[in-house]
Amino acid sequence: MKSEHIGIDTSLVEILNVSPHGFWVMICDQEFFLDFDNFPWFRRATLEQLFRVELFHDDHLHWPDLDIDLDLDRIVHPAKYPLVAETSKSGESGSQRP
Repeated sequence: MKSEHIGIDTSLVEILNVSPHGFWVMICDQEFFLDFDNFPWFRRATLEQLFRVELFHDDHLHWPDLDIDLDLDRIVHPAKYPLVAETSKSGESGSQRP
């Protein structure tokens, strides 16, 4: 017997797991890993800031508490976007943003 699917999916984006090296995000049924080397803006984010993510137009992610916007192409092909934030001696992010 197969269970009936009740309700509708309300979230097209979800943070699945966080590690010391990065985090996994599910976007429209596809899983991606964002490592802190390629996405350093998230390194010092709290879990609350990280988990508050919005998806626009199925390919644009926005973290309002962090003021970070990423499109899906940047996540899938980070080597095409070599610019990453500089880190000051105190460990805070520099002025270069995604």
